[in-house]
Amino acid sequence: MISVEEAQARVVAGVSVLPAETVPLTDAAGRVLAGPITARRTQPPFAASAMDGYAVRGEDVANVPVTLKQVGAVAAGGMHETAIQAGECVRIFTGAPLPDGADTVVIQEDTEANGDQILIKESEATGRHVRPSGLDFGEGDQRLAAGTYLSPRKLALAAAMNHPWLQVIRRPSVAILATGDEIVFPGEPIAPSQIVASTSTALAGFVAQLGAEPVLLGVAQDTVASLREAAAAARDADIFVTIGGASVGEHDLVQTALKEEGLKVDFWKIAMRPGKPLMVGTLGSSQVLGLPGNPVSSLVCAVLFLRPLIFALQGRAGGIPTTTSMVAATDLPANGPRQDYMRARLNDRGQVEPFRKQDSSMLTALAEADALIVRPAHAPAVNAGTDIPALLLDGLL
Repeated sequence: MISVEEAQARVVAGVSVLPAETVPLTDAAGRVLAGPITARRTQPPFAASAMDGYAVRGEDVANVPVTLKQVGAVAAGGMHETAIQAGECVRIFTGAPLPDGADTVVIQEDTEANGDQILIKESEATGRHVRPSGLDFGEGDQRLAAGTYLSPRKLALAAAMNHPWLQVIRRPSVAILATGDEIVFPGEPIAPSQIVASTSTALAGFVAQLGAEPVLLGVAQDTVASLREAAAAARDADIFVTIGGASVGEHDLVQTALKEEGLKVDFWKIAMRPGKPLMVGTLGSSQVLGLPGNPVSSLVCAVLFLRPLIFALQGRAGGIPTTTSMVAATDLPANGPRQDYMRARLNDRGQVEPFRKQDSSMLTALAEADALIVRPAHAPAVNAGTDIPALLLDGLL
């Protein structure tokens, strides 16, 4: 068995970033930039008012009270055509360009209007309530780098930089195959000896959340013929994920069947719990991940290994999740030879408390978990109140 860290390194070793494609900005959510983008204009392109009020010359309001003459008004999208002179002001609204000659905005709450005579009751420092040109960025500035995941806030920045089209990495396609005679999908007729498949659905959501494209291949039966047929359907996928059937039982035929299709196994079995019987290899141009059959094992392995692989294909950094130092809520016994990922909740003091039952088939505990406590191989016993590493699940799974 190899360590988790070695397995993570080998999963992404030699993986090449997928080709780029150009998509409309409106279709770019959840995609990854293929190259850096620079601003096509300055933002704001002019000195703009940050408040509703009056545009003035700062020197005219240094001593108050003072009365100025209003010589115009300007709203966002408009323009005051002439420069203001000493003793003059212009009614201005948030986002409007500052008239030439003005350098300060007095908010309307500090004024009193009587026709075109505007009483300034409070002084303002020169430049107050003004957004200077280029406050956010200047034309030609690079603000989004290659490998950036286009979240809504990153999309907003790309839009502000005036990019209607973006070059992004093609979505990795991830074929997902459940295996086993005992598996049926939700809502299908089910025999007393069968169970409802849950992992395929979860993995499809997980993959889509990362900006990849899930392709559900259904369920293959525990026969070499059925598995080979499913493998043929996955030939065009960038990643081929199998669920179950990769262990050593008489009905665990995934390796046997896929080897007949040309599978080259890189490694099999990892010193971790849950998730020991993970298989990694290649089949043609596809990266193959053979996940354990138990749903918790499978999903923990997805976080640790499928996520980094998808990130690598996208040219995106940060695929390997990082732990956070948390305080143990209870005593923890010494760990054995495998790195353990214990489902845990956060208590009202922000401490991590493992669930009493850690069976890898129990989805309730995983669904209710806030974190995975990471217990390295051969970690000594720790007392409650000790800092321990944990993976926070929010945003991961």
